[in-house]
Amino acid sequence: MAYSEEVAGRIREMFEKNICVTEKKMFGGIAFMINGNMSVGVLDEEIVLRLGNEGVAEALTEPHTRPMDFTGKPIRSMLFVEKEGFVSDKDLQAWMQKAITFALTLPPK
Repeated sequence: MAYSEEVAGRIREMFEKNICVTEKKMFGGIAFMINGNMSVGVLDEEIVLRLGNEGVAEALTEPHTRPMDFTGKPIRSMLFVEKEGFVSDKDLQAWMQKAITFALTLPPK
């Protein structure tokens, strides 16, 4: 699978000032890592967010979200947000902030 360079570029711009972010190719897309932990990713034209089990349960009540079921089995701590869910930069930033906040609770790798 490929990933949208446009979406990845928008995410890069928002992370620009955060020096602890690295990029890694994962699950056929690209992931943005904070202190070695996956935070936000791009797969096709969707974003992937790592929010933890509770964060995902809450986020799934929002439109344009669905469980991350990349392998056919849902990954409870992650979800997909369809491109309609982050059309504006404000919406993308809000989703990213949730993932960043969660990633910062994890021990560095």
